[in-house]
Amino acid sequence: MDTENSGFEMKCGVLIAVFAAVMAVSDMFAGKYGDDEIKFINEKSSAYMWYQAKSIRETVTEGQKNLINTMIEGQLIKADSLEKLSKHSLDLSVDINRYKKEKKEILVGSSKVGKENWVQDINGELGKVIGALEYQEKIEILGSAGDQFDLSNLFFQICLVMGAISLVTKKRNIQQVFFYLMISLGSLGTVFSMMALKIAGTA
Repeated sequence: MDTENSGFEMKCGVLIAVFAAVMAVSDMFAGKYGDDEIKFINEKSSAYMWYQAKSIRETVTEGQKNLINTMIEGQLIKADSLEKLSKHSLDLSVDINRYKKEKKEILVGSSKVGKENWVQDINGELGKVIGALEYQEKIEILGSAGDQFDLSNLFFQICLVMGAISLVTKKRNIQQVFFYLMISLGSLGTVFSMMALKIAGTA
């Protein structure tokens, strides 16, 4: 009987150690992807601030263009300045169109607007802009993965409790109940952890 009990304790102890190790690895990845989520949240905020700055410039430029056009249409300027102001109005139109393209690229990302619409550079390189909406998508994916990691951690913790109860319980039937509960919960924790890793990998 003692030999049988020792064998059970050995088996149960090994499984507890295995599930504890898997939980530790899962927690490590959960922490990493949690940090990535925070980074993406900050990047999204920066992208929206950048977008707003472009919107302000566009609004100011549109105001300048409208003022010049009003002066031209109202004949409030001298004839010798007309050509110069008309050219300046056209230049402002070009700037406005550029701001519109820059805003779109900042919002949706270079990969979404197509190479022909790349206008905003990052450190002198075009096509490198990750859009605010792209960051939002990554945040949602990592948030979903985080929920799976939380469930995984919950199952692992209850699993370890079940394993500990199984070790200290003397009655064979009760031992078996908690032992199989430990295996079931540990397996669920492993499954949810793998699901979380799969989801996070798409971000």
